[in-house]
Amino acid sequence: MITTNGAQNVTISQLTADQNGAELDGNLPGRLHEYLVDVRHSSNALVESVSTRNPYTYSIAVVASNNFCVRDNNTLVTSSGRYDQLDGIHITDSHGGVVEGNTVDQRQGADGDDGLVAQALGASVHDVSYRNNDVRGGSHGSGLQLAVGGHEIYNISVDGNRFRGSPDGVKIGYYDGGTAAVHDVAVINNEFSNLQGPWLNFHGDLGNIVVTNNVICQAGTIMIEDAPGNIVANNGTNC
Repeated sequence: MITTNGAQNVTISQLTADQNGAELDGNLPGRLHEYLVDVRHSSNALVESVSTRNPYTYSIAVVASNNFCVRDNNTLVTSSGRYDQLDGIHITDSHGGVVEGNTVDQRQGADGDDGLVAQALGASVHDVSYRNNDVRGGSHGSGLQLAVGGHEIYNISVDGNRFRGSPDGVKIGYYDGGTAAVHDVAVINNEFSNLQGPWLNFHGDLGNIVVTNNVICQAGTIMIEDAPGNIVANNGTNC
């Protein structure tokens, strides 16, 4: 519905973006190549105080951009049996950004997928901070997925978030045969609650993964493969 499409120094704020996916049939070719709020090939872009409703694609996406901020927004999925892959805030092939203070709820309906995503398809995703977000991933997804293709994901901070009510908490997934490394990732000071599966699931080519001072309540275990520089400490249950 809204795209920056190459703009520099741009702000999208103080509005509700409703894709009307409950009334329209959004299952068309290319549905997952364009997004409800679409920051694309941009620098110094801010998405702030935006509410997204009735999506049939990703709600807020940042693609091939840098120096971005996605702050204090609200995403919601309420549809069931109409769509798939309805991610909340999806960062692809971008770097140098902050995803902060958002309320992401992909699970009022059954169609929702990951709440937050960092996806490295055509370029690395690096130097991105996810902090102080309240996230309920959809029934098909996780709270936060690091989605690896042919490029690395690194220098990622996941700090002070609340992940709740999802099949999984924070996980790594691999796509299109990708085996690139995930390294220098910090998952610290988060709350994980009411998760069906692992609150953290990291595997593959890893390095310097720090997982500390997280609080877990009614969630699965932690699953992380050994790798150089990994630190897992001071994570505990508090219900």
